[in-house]
Amino acid sequence: MGVAVIDETHLQAVTGSRELVRVEDLRKTFRSGSQEIIPLDGISFSIERGEMIAIVGPSGAGKSTLLHIVAALDTPTNGAVYFGAKSLKSLNETELADYRSNAVGFVWQRHHLLPDFTAAENVAMPMLVRGEPMNQALRAAQEWLGEVGLADRAGQSAGQLSGGEQQRVAIARALANRPALLLADEPTGDLDERNAESVFELMTRLHRSHHLTSILATHNLSLARRTDRILVLDHGKLGPAANVPAGMANASTEYSATVAAQISETLGEPCLNATQRRLDA
Repeated sequence: MGVAVIDETHLQAVTGSRELVRVEDLRKTFRSGSQEIIPLDGISFSIERGEMIAIVGPSGAGKSTLLHIVAALDTPTNGAVYFGAKSLKSLNETELADYRSNAVGFVWQRHHLLPDFTAAENVAMPMLVRGEPMNQALRAAQEWLGEVGLADRAGQSAGQLSGGEQQRVAIARALANRPALLLADEPTGDLDERNAESVFELMTRLHRSHHLTSILATHNLSLARRTDRILVLDHGKLGPAANVPAGMANASTEYSATVAAQISETLGEPCLNATQRRLDA
């Protein structure tokens, strides 16, 4: 069943801290020929238990890279990620595998379902990987499909489902092992407006009902403004939407001064106030 990396409830009782994830001075570099690419350039932020935050920024800004590092699917060049009080760098390979399997749920833009397997079998996969019996995993998968509104599609092969239904199955699969942290990388990016709205409402409901901590990377500002807090990532820098770093406002990208202004206009007073309260704290 895996190694218990962190007992999150016990950790909070002992430390009194509500902080679940802390990223410190994170830097990630790649080389492309003779050119050094720096998608993450010394970024730091934290997220409290129960919080849902959105990370917005242009394509290629490093949003996926950041989520992959937090999920321990990639490693930073420098800096650290803490889950509770534990640095991911301090975990051995077995503990990292347990963290990925049990502490974190991940939803990708493309669902990555196995098309010839049923919806229930796809949702059961994470439970089977950690050693649960098939019948038990399939019963739990059926319950999760009920939570995402697809109980009647459990026996349907994933390849025969609509795009919106496939993403709902992917969300159920991400939550199958009951993680504390949900990471979603453009989860509505491949959906039309109606399905995007439906999937986002579902994620928000599950976030609340299962007491999740959620980080959502998205281009959709109308959805982002409905989270607790928005961070903007561009040119390797990360900052709150109410206080966009100068480099972002002057960037010659789709998040240029015009779009930076659009962010400020679109977020709305509640989000701006929530962000400012955290800056003042």
